[in-house]
Amino acid sequence: MPLDPRSAPLPRYGTGSLADLLPAVAAGQEVPGMTSGLALAPADRVCVFLIDGLGWELLRDHPAEAPFLTSLLSTSMNGTGAPLTAGFPSTTATSLASVGTGLPPGAHGLPGYTVADPATGQLMNQLRWQPWTDPHAWQPYPTVFQLADAAGVHTCQVSAPTFAETPLTKIALSGGTFHGRLSGEERMDLAAEQLGAADRSLVYTYYSEVDGKGHRFGVDSAEWRDQLRYVDGLARRLAEQLPPRAALYVTADHGMIDIPFDPESRLDFDTDWELRAGVALLGGEGRARHLYAVPGAAGDVLAVWREVVGERMWVAGRDEAIEAGWFGPPGGTGGVDDRVYRRIGDIVAAARDDIAIVASETEPKESAMVGLHGSMTPVEQLVPLLEVRS
Repeated sequence: MPLDPRSAPLPRYGTGSLADLLPAVAAGQEVPGMTSGLALAPADRVCVFLIDGLGWELLRDHPAEAPFLTSLLSTSMNGTGAPLTAGFPSTTATSLASVGTGLPPGAHGLPGYTVADPATGQLMNQLRWQPWTDPHAWQPYPTVFQLADAAGVHTCQVSAPTFAETPLTKIALSGGTFHGRLSGEERMDLAAEQLGAADRSLVYTYYSEVDGKGHRFGVDSAEWRDQLRYVDGLARRLAEQLPPRAALYVTADHGMIDIPFDPESRLDFDTDWELRAGVALLGGEGRARHLYAVPGAAGDVLAVWREVVGERMWVAGRDEAIEAGWFGPPGGTGGVDDRVYRRIGDIVAAARDDIAIVASETEPKESAMVGLHGSMTPVEQLVPLLEVRS
């Protein structure tokens, strides 16, 4: 029996998702128009430190490698000790856009790693922004950083210099001043300095290599654990430098799961005639696929995918996934803007079990990754919201 798309563990849009974090922070700083269903105690100075790939379950399971961060687990979500959820899919481009805009994926319009551009019929990689399209037409909403900056809050981002001019930064994380720093230590020190530079401040900083090592070596590797130890030290370094009246929130964009390299766990779309039949474009990533059918074939593709992988993945038609609340609050339009509707696959498939749909020929680098993410399982979707106050 295929899994019911309505049985997937939904992101908590509106009350406890990544999209609710910055609106809650900005509301506490009295930025006009900012409201959130996420309750956070106000703070004049707020720093958000986003650690790419540091899922809630991964952190909870590694107290020896992350003694400082795990000591803060009880502070998560305003002291409830609960995690936040990423949106769907639980992937970097989608999550960073949700963080920066305060909107669910169906509104900001980055609903996957790769999605179809309805204007061209081509796949659009929303992390690398290839092929090029106008960023502000693709994502037209202002960021929370921009709104905070306009309201007189001292606002900045502290990240790797390579991200300074990327389209994703421009449409998701811009507002105030971007400060590029190479080392993690430099970022922590500068973030603390900028936090104390005004009576009201909003600072964002970011570290990527927990995710990088997880993709390359897996989350059960020595390399990944070394990165966790390192970022634990960075978080402590930042926390120890907080100026008065400040709050630090440590969060993540998604978790990660290692998928075995065997034919039962990794189904290869490029060599599987059943999975390929009727599919014009394969979007998304291994654990969260968008399928764009050839004209007239969507019903057949949905039926075949439900038959082949439907007991291990939630497989939904576009409207089913939207109405169920995968991309925004459930019911009605599901929080999906008209301009975003056809970016979502005719069929959307999200893994429940330890399975991935890889594409060895068209996606060789992604198919070689050990650690993957994207779906709504707890290890992928749940992320921390750890808090330190001065």
